[in-house]
Amino acid sequence: MADIFLICVIVVGFFLLSIVGLYFVVKYQHPDDKNDAYIPKLVVLLGFVLAGGTVFLLPLDVANNSNFAGCEGFNTAVCGGLNMVLFWDIIYWLIPAWVFILIPFCIFYYEADDGMLMAGTSVGAKPKSKLKEALCYESFVVAIFGLIFAMTYLFMNSTSIPVRDLTGPEFAAGPLYTITEEYNSTFSASQLSNMQPEDVAILNANTINFELSTIELSINPATFYAGLMAWLGWFLFACFGGIGMAALPLDLILAFVNRPHHMDAVEFAEAQRSLRDRVNELVNVGELLKIEQEENAQKYDKMGWREKRKAMAEEKKTWIKFKQAVYLMEEDAEEFANCTANYRNYNPLIPIFSLLGGIVALIISLCWVLQIILYMLPTPPVTPFLNQYFRWFESWFNLLGVLSVAVFSFYLLICAVKGCFKFGLRFLFFEVHPMKVNKTYMSSFLFNIGLVLLCALPVVQFSASAFQDYARYTTVNQTFNVQLYYLKFFGWFWRSKIFEYALLVILLLTCVYLGCKPKDTSGGKDSISLRDRLRARVSG
Repeated sequence: MADIFLICVIVVGFFLLSIVGLYFVVKYQHPDDKNDAYIPKLVVLLGFVLAGGTVFLLPLDVANNSNFAGCEGFNTAVCGGLNMVLFWDIIYWLIPAWVFILIPFCIFYYEADDGMLMAGTSVGAKPKSKLKEALCYESFVVAIFGLIFAMTYLFMNSTSIPVRDLTGPEFAAGPLYTITEEYNSTFSASQLSNMQPEDVAILNANTINFELSTIELSINPATFYAGLMAWLGWFLFACFGGIGMAALPLDLILAFVNRPHHMDAVEFAEAQRSLRDRVNELVNVGELLKIEQEENAQKYDKMGWREKRKAMAEEKKTWIKFKQAVYLMEEDAEEFANCTANYRNYNPLIPIFSLLGGIVALIISLCWVLQIILYMLPTPPVTPFLNQYFRWFESWFNLLGVLSVAVFSFYLLICAVKGCFKFGLRFLFFEVHPMKVNKTYMSSFLFNIGLVLLCALPVVQFSASAFQDYARYTTVNQTFNVQLYYLKFFGWFWRSKIFEYALLVILLLTCVYLGCKPKDTSGGKDSISLRDRLRARVSG
């Protein structure tokens, strides 16, 4: 029978995730999307619940203790009774469905509705034609990734688990015990006697083969696709998670250091003039980009495939640079307003909470670094570290350790989103998708939810490995640290700890880089250089 308390935790957790997700969608959505894009909003909301549920399922698995010796076949005080295998299988199927079906379809349909899909081919299209076009592109995505998933499962679904052979005496040679039946005719672990000398003799009679052998098994599709999604997501999480673990504490602390202060007349005049010059330069850049886009539309038909691709890549890079400069200018304009017109209405508690949040984030990041260095990378581990502290926390309050696992795991997801934004802002490989109150378009929502879902399973696997001592009786530990750990091809990456080393190296390099360039800046010189390059290209 399932634990009533754990069932209540599931219901309350689902309700809270739904409320928080709904708040973010309503609070951050752009006014243009207020009465539109209902299907993408629903996908974003449920995607947020799915991502949060994936991470919070790990501490629930810990509390359930489904693989505790003795939970199979009867209930004890330490067994939650929940079918965690079913819960995890549902998650393993829903994440690929969201990442490869629902989110891409919503992006195609939303951008077609906005007249942006495929360079404006959907401008003025009717709802049926937009749906048809979105389904066409989505079918292509499903065909490609469906083929990849099918082929990888067909040829890579076997796992070779090492085992140690143990041979014991016959069952009849063991001692016999009589268990007194209780009044309610139920069995409990308290009825078992302590180990006697006869039991010790039976254990000593066991023969152990010290050479390991292997058992080769085929894993089910849900578990395999969980491993495949985790492997794909690790490339993003190792990069963005490492960047975010360094950038998140720094940016929160800098928000306190650079908090708004009252300007005198000279500072006000200089800041106003600087902002005005940057705005004028960006307006010029926008006009030049529009002219260049119109000219390129005519030139593309006369270009070869290679030249056309190169020209389109250069145009896209210029647009990303322009949007980056606009975003940073808007940030500076908001700070200027907080120091002048909005100074009296600015909440002074915001910088203080930012400082406190930065200190907490710094402590959690340092704990993660120490956990990687002391427990995850060495063989055998130097110390269990956080595993010991979680068990110690539980001596104060039974669920304090479980809540700590949830906090440390969810922190990694936040760092992944922060790292993606920081990377996109500093380097021009892809367009940034910041989350701004009343300024976030649905395409940015969908991008960030897709990123979070891609990183959710790597976060779960990383946390299950980092807290393996504490979470040793969990279902997810048996999945990621046993079945998938020895999976053909993919298991080599996890056994060699490639991703853990990559995350740690990226984190340390980010600390050095941000120590030299802590603030995201884009002054007038960047706008002027961008304008000059565009003028040279247009005139040429």
